[in-house]
Amino acid sequence: MFAERLRELRTEHNLQQKELAKKLFVDASTVSQWERGKAKPDYQKQQMLADLFNVSLDYLTGRSDTLTPTKKEASPQTGVKIPVLGTVRAGYPIYAEENILDYEEISRHMASTGEFFALRIVGDSMEPRMFSGDIIIVRKQEYIDSGDIAVVLVDGFEATVKKVIKQDKGIMLIPLNSSCDYEPTFYSSKEIETLPVAILGKVVEVRGRV
Repeated sequence: MFAERLRELRTEHNLQQKELAKKLFVDASTVSQWERGKAKPDYQKQQMLADLFNVSLDYLTGRSDTLTPTKKEASPQTGVKIPVLGTVRAGYPIYAEENILDYEEISRHMASTGEFFALRIVGDSMEPRMFSGDIIIVRKQEYIDSGDIAVVLVDGFEATVKKVIKQDKGIMLIPLNSSCDYEPTFYSSKEIETLPVAILGKVVEVRGRV
């Protein structure tokens, strides 16, 4: 029943399997397996699907024919606190107490999609998208799409935040501020391995500070 209702809901919302997979941070093949009854998502992913399609979890899983979420299901929940980090360095515990400046709150729905941390922006290389003092919310992940804004660790030193463009022979880290003397930096595939250059996570939200 779950497979049938997932397929029906996805079709009703005019979503391709690839589009739904992107919203859930899974592969399209995973969604295909769910719809063919070959596999079933865990509880967190089921709840994400129910929230996405605005149906009750019982309806999604076939335990009920009631579409609308109950008041209990729809009521807001307290958020989840994540650390705001001052620095990120290779070989240094990312959540070490002395590295935590503050805490930010994210929704439980967001928290269910991965592991998150926050960073405070220093400098103006990413203006006008991000200003010094802003807080960015980052999902920890090694893979990103070309064009994403990511936290990147170069040569084991403090992390930098840049737009990442993937190329055949490496990656380009691009600042957004065109009014200052900031230049894109290219790292070859060899440099990515030897320096190294590591993607720590994708920026998913910017929280401005006055």
